[in-house]
Amino acid sequence: MKKLYDWTMSLAASKHAPFALGAIAFAESSFFPVPPDVILVPMTLAEPKKAWYFALLCTIASVAGGALGYAFGALFYDTIGLWLINLYGYTEKMESLRAFYAQWGAIFILVKGLTPIPYKLVTIVSGLLAYNFPLFIGLSLITRGARFFILAAAINHFGDAIRAKLESHFGLFVSVMAAIVVGGFALAAKMF
Repeated sequence: MKKLYDWTMSLAASKHAPFALGAIAFAESSFFPVPPDVILVPMTLAEPKKAWYFALLCTIASVAGGALGYAFGALFYDTIGLWLINLYGYTEKMESLRAFYAQWGAIFILVKGLTPIPYKLVTIVSGLLAYNFPLFIGLSLITRGARFFILAAAINHFGDAIRAKLESHFGLFVSVMAAIVVGGFALAAKMF
């Protein structure tokens, strides 16, 4: 694991890392299952002075990816949107989701942005249900920004301790991130 950790940290400090971070944050909000935290944490540890820049980059890319997910739901539900919903196993749960979203959509968007429930579900369903697009973007900026800036602040404040723990328990970190992704999908499946 030490070699994997060293490779991850060197990659996080490379000049191409911000592009990779933006691409992952964008993709995660519309179709990709891996959260940007996987690269945001090592990048912020590698370059703590850029923590706020990385958080802003994640926020903007995530909201832009969310707009793509919204478009999948709004414009391409019968093709790409339906395929993604089927891929993640949510087809049978769409009617209960419609009822829930009609009543609690804004709160759901705000809360979801801070949890491991796949954000792409929120973006696609928002488009499918024709949720107010400017409101969707505004809520997404708030919740995704909060998530990434809170993470950046925590790493800035506890960076040395986090780095020490990460160096000695990198395998555990990778396992926890994988568990969060799997748990998020399981939680979303049980919610609807």
